[in-house]
Amino acid sequence: MTASSRETNQQRLQLFRNNLLKLHKLLLESERVRYEQANGPIKNKGEFFQLVISDDAFGWLRPISKFIVQIDEFTSAKEPSENPEETAAILLEKGRLMMKPDEYAVTPLAAKYFEAIQADPDVALMNAEITKVFR
Repeated sequence: MTASSRETNQQRLQLFRNNLLKLHKLLLESERVRYEQANGPIKNKGEFFQLVISDDAFGWLRPISKFIVQIDEFTSAKEPSENPEETAAILLEKGRLMMKPDEYAVTPLAAKYFEAIQADPDVALMNAEITKVFR
């Protein structure tokens, strides 16, 4: 499914969220491999979870995690926002700006995301899927 003018902002946001979740999983796994190459094997899922939430190596991924939660809070709110289409459009724009890879960025997310796209074809493909939402 690609973005079209007939889709609502809320539908596009849901598609973006689903793709962002897949991308986040790929980026976590990619960073895990890099971490283990430098520090040795991660013993179990509990240790991995602790590293993801507290180790600097995974810090650049936390804005994505927080943004997925923000989207989920909006889409599952018991009381819908006053103008859900406008709120969805704002979240989409925030996501578009946040997920811009940039080799020379000063933010860790943009720079590390650029590196991940260069290093992992699966991440590059998922990036392409995400950018379709904004066309």
